[in-house]
Amino acid sequence: MLYAARMDVDIPRDLDPAVREDLVTREKAYSQEIQRTGEWAHIWRMVGLYSNLSIFDVESNARLHEILSNLPLFPFMPIEVTALTTDPSAI
Repeated sequence: MLYAARMDVDIPRDLDPAVREDLVTREKAYSQEIQRTGEWAHIWRMVGLYSNLSIFDVESNARLHEILSNLPLFPFMPIEVTALTTDPSAI
C-alpha cells in the first residue's frame, strides 16, 4: 500500500540543545534504516521549511503507524497521511 506523508517538524525552542541533538541524530539513523528496507520509498525536503514529503510502501495501515510512531521526533511532528492509488490516466 502506498501512502504520502507530510511531516512538519516543530521542536520546542526551549528544548535542551543536547536533547535536541540526540533526537535529530536518532531520527536520521532510524529514517535511513527504514529507507534501506524499501518501506520508506522516497523523502523530499520542502524548501524553506523544516518539513518533508515522504512516500511509504508498506503492507498495512498498522505498519505505517508503527513506523511513524517510532520516529524519535514523532512527539514534535504533526503528520498528514494520504493513501495513494493508481490514477486511471497514468501510463
